[in-house]
Amino acid sequence: MQKIAIIPGDGIGIDVTREAVKVFRRVNDIYRLNLQLEEFPFGADHYLKTGVSLPPGQMDDFRKNYAAIYLGALGDPRIPDMRHGREILLAMRFDLDLYINLRPVKLLHERLCPLKAKTKEDVNFVVLRENTEGPYVNAGGFLKKGTPDEVATQESYYTRKGTERIIRAAFEYAKTHNLLRVTMSDKSNVLRYGHDLWQRVFKKVGDEYPEIEKDHYFVDALVMKMVKSPEHFQVIVTENMLGDIITDLGAMLQGGLGMAGSGNIHPGQVSLFEPVHGSAPYMAGQNKANPIAAILTAAMTLDYLGHDKAARAVEAAVQKAVDENRVTADSGGKLGTKECGEFITEAIA
Repeated sequence: MQKIAIIPGDGIGIDVTREAVKVFRRVNDIYRLNLQLEEFPFGADHYLKTGVSLPPGQMDDFRKNYAAIYLGALGDPRIPDMRHGREILLAMRFDLDLYINLRPVKLLHERLCPLKAKTKEDVNFVVLRENTEGPYVNAGGFLKKGTPDEVATQESYYTRKGTERIIRAAFEYAKTHNLLRVTMSDKSNVLRYGHDLWQRVFKKVGDEYPEIEKDHYFVDALVMKMVKSPEHFQVIVTENMLGDIITDLGAMLQGGLGMAGSGNIHPGQVSLFEPVHGSAPYMAGQNKANPIAAILTAAMTLDYLGHDKAARAVEAAVQKAVDENRVTADSGGKLGTKECGEFITEAIA
C-alpha cells in the first residue's frame, strides 16, 4: 500500500484538487494500484480556527508514513502575509529536503501557445530548478527599519553539495529519457561568486556525461531564446529564483498556469506534488478553474510512485480533452471545473 496525503489548500485549490482526487480513485480502481488517499485540512480555514499551520510532529508523520504529498494552492486574503502558506509549503520543501523542482513544459495543442507557428514538438522540455538554496533561504535582515536610513539585506546561499546534486539530477533525467542536451542558466557575468560555483560544477559534472551535449545561457538570453526558439531546449537546470521565473514563462508557452504541473522531489523519499497556479480566491467555488494542471500533477505523482501505465493513461485522457476542446474557458472551451474533470476521469482507460 502507498499512502498519499491530500491537502486541498485554499481557494480554487479545493476545486481542482477535488477533480485530481477523482482521477487518483479512477486509476486506483482500474489498475489496482493499492493507493490510500488521506485528506488533511491544512489551509487558511484551519489556520484561522487553530492558529496552527502544521501541527507538531506532522512533518515526521509525512516522512515516515506517506509515499507522496499532493498539495493544492495556498493563499487567502484573510491572511495577508501568507504566513500559513510559507509554514506549509516552504517547510515541506526545506524540512523534507525536496531539492528538485521538476517542471515539465509540454504544449498539448498549438491553439494554446502564444507563440506564432510553434507546434507541440517545438514546446516540449523540462526545467529542473534547485529548490532549497539561493535567495529563498530567508537569510538577511533590516537595519534602521522604517527610517530614511533603512538598509535591507537579502542573502543567497549556494553549496557545492546542493549545486552538484541538482545538476547531476538534470543529466540523469536526460540520460533516463534519452534526451541529448542539458542547458544550464545563471547570471555568472554579474553574480561572480555563487554563480561561478554553478559554472564550475556544471563543467565538472557534465564531463561525466560525454554523450550529452551541454550548453549555457545567461538567464536574460535564455528567456529570449525560450520565446524565439523553444525547440532548442530539452532539459534546463538552474538555481532557485531564476528557475521560479523561467518556469512561469514556460507555463505560458504551454497554455497558461492552468496547464502546468510540478513536483518537489527528493528521489527515494516522500515528495510533494502541486499545480503551479495560485489559489485565485475570487474564483473559488464558481466552477471556473482549470483542473488540468491539478490532473497532470496527479499523473506526475503516479509516475514518481512507479505507476507508469496509469500516469500515461491520465496524460492520454487530458490530451483527449484538449483535442476535443472539452476544457474550461481559459483554454478556449465551455466546460466548468467539474465537467472538465469528469470528462478526463471517464476518458481514462
